[in-house]
Amino acid sequence: MTTATYTVNGMTCGHCVSSVTEEVGQVPGVTGVDVDLATGAMTVTSDAPVDTAAITAAVQEAGYEVGATS
Repeated sequence: MTTATYTVNGMTCGHCVSSVTEEVGQVPGVTGVDVDLATGAMTVTSDAPVDTAAITAAVQEAGYEVGATS
């Protein structure tokens, strides 16, 4: 299993978290998404590494921006 952490900017409520979780969860290979509204931290788990560009695109589709990644 692979885990990657991202920072999502612009979220202000639980609906924001739900939107990001739903979009990122649809990226092929993603098995789990955990988003913390207070910190903006998003942890993505997958069976194999997932392209950062795909994660970023999914977050943008939800209407938000990705900050730093690790």
